[in-house]
Amino acid sequence: MYVRVALCQINSSVGDIEGNAKKIIEFSKKAKEGGAKIICFPELALCGYPPEDLVFNTKFIKEQKEALESIKEISDNVVIIVGFVDLEEDIYNSAAILCNRKIYKYKKIHLPNYGVFDEMRYFSSGNEKLVLQTQDNVKIGISICEDIWHPTEPLFSLTIEGGAEIIANISASPYHISKPKMREDMMKIRAADYSSYILFCNLVGGQDELVFDGTSSVISPWGETEARAPLFKEHILIKDIDITQVYIKRVHDPRRRTEKPSPDSKLKIINLDLSITQKDGETKGKIYDFPKWEEEVFQALVTGTRDYIFKNRFSKALIALSGGIDSSLTACIATEAIGSENVLGISMPSQFSSHHSVEDAEILSKNLGIKFLKIPIMRIYDAFMNELSELFGGTPFSSAEENLQARIRGNIIMTISNKFGHIVLACGNKSEMSVGYATLYGDLAGGFAVIKDLYKTDVYKIAKFYNEMKGKEIIPKRVFEKPPSAELRPNQKDEDDLPPYKILDAILKLFIEKDTPPEIIEKVVGVDKQTIKRVIEMVEKAEYKRRQAPPGIKISSRAFGKDRRMPITKKIDCILKF
Repeated sequence: MYVRVALCQINSSVGDIEGNAKKIIEFSKKAKEGGAKIICFPELALCGYPPEDLVFNTKFIKEQKEALESIKEISDNVVIIVGFVDLEEDIYNSAAILCNRKIYKYKKIHLPNYGVFDEMRYFSSGNEKLVLQTQDNVKIGISICEDIWHPTEPLFSLTIEGGAEIIANISASPYHISKPKMREDMMKIRAADYSSYILFCNLVGGQDELVFDGTSSVISPWGETEARAPLFKEHILIKDIDITQVYIKRVHDPRRRTEKPSPDSKLKIINLDLSITQKDGETKGKIYDFPKWEEEVFQALVTGTRDYIFKNRFSKALIALSGGIDSSLTACIATEAIGSENVLGISMPSQFSSHHSVEDAEILSKNLGIKFLKIPIMRIYDAFMNELSELFGGTPFSSAEENLQARIRGNIIMTISNKFGHIVLACGNKSEMSVGYATLYGDLAGGFAVIKDLYKTDVYKIAKFYNEMKGKEIIPKRVFEKPPSAELRPNQKDEDDLPPYKILDAILKLFIEKDTPPEIIEKVVGVDKQTIKRVIEMVEKAEYKRRQAPPGIKISSRAFGKDRRMPITKKIDCILKF
């Protein structure tokens, strides 16, 4: 006995209920044409995820209920599962189950409140598990995202008490490096433990600092991946699943015979006026491969950049090209995201800029096919210094003069942005952001920071991957070879002010992403205490800068912002005592 299922991983836009509803109807019709009987959409697909404080607007919720009425009109002879925000006695993160023009609801039980998640701020928890039973006795358990990350409930009640052969899990699980595989490995354990099929339908696309990878999948009761959708693309995965495999697996698993549901378990079974099984399974579904991590990260950055630009109603982007690796990679990502015809690169040399930096920026622009401008800043800098000469008289050249150059550049690109409507893409990486090696209102200026969560050592790896992917030298070889430099004073190198990036990044990854104590960092990285203390002090002192930096795409397990929330004003002596 087979059931044909469809997982529709769509790119919803937060707040665009009408547009999202049209997309859901369009994808549902295609799934129905493909013969699917169970059609899944992601968590909060109708309103977009995360909606944040929009949920406090009653009109926002009312429009979703109205949209569900239009979607139910195409629910004849199928089960359509769609995530939405519901308001009853409280606000709930819910799934609407639409079948034969009727609407049933399930309320999410486990609300994540860690990392980037704030669901307890917005939603109340549901307390009732839900199983759908068809006329041909197929049972479908409903769950939403976090529900399946818990090893016991609601899966225990859905499968042991309710007998569900299929667990539909609609999800908005954001991306970080290696998460798609890690998440699927967890699903395999759940499917095998509960001897059930898992239909995992995940959101795809960018929303502010989050990016969702999709990677929707069908997992068998044996814990095997039978089908997987591609990363970072809208897709309909249609697959015939063999329900008899559930019975075969369950008779070989004696654990079910002794497990008993909790006495306070609340399980609701809804009988649907619908038969969904078929004799043969002709549609096997494809398994798209997990790419290597460089490609995975690059796709995430392109997706997040594209959606941030277009969803915020920009069409063109502007990048200050220094001739260095960071701005070069940012330009490559922007070109892939929105097309070379929509990207403008500007070189703004000062008296400290090397000839090769300007040349490399121009070569890169030509290789990418983007428009290139050169706007020297020497005369503007001299005008500033002339006006400040009386005040600055007798003082040595310092970071004030260095940062002035960066702020002049920031003014130029923001003025061009205002004039022609380009969004400015900032080029700072995570290593620089961490320790404050950036200028407020200078190179931190911009609307979006593309590589904000990518360490400097990884910037080089992704840039190298890009050239390999293109099969030619897009980013000039010299950009990889020259020592990183802000070029704000004669013969300046980043390592004059910072530890070598290999050491710096090793310290930062342990301290920022894992809260590793300094004494453990010392043992793991093998550097002296003073270097570790200096790096930690720089990280903590730079919090005020990071709060004023543009948003950027989260690709690590712990990014600055919602992931890591540190007070600006604080004393850190306790951290440094080791």
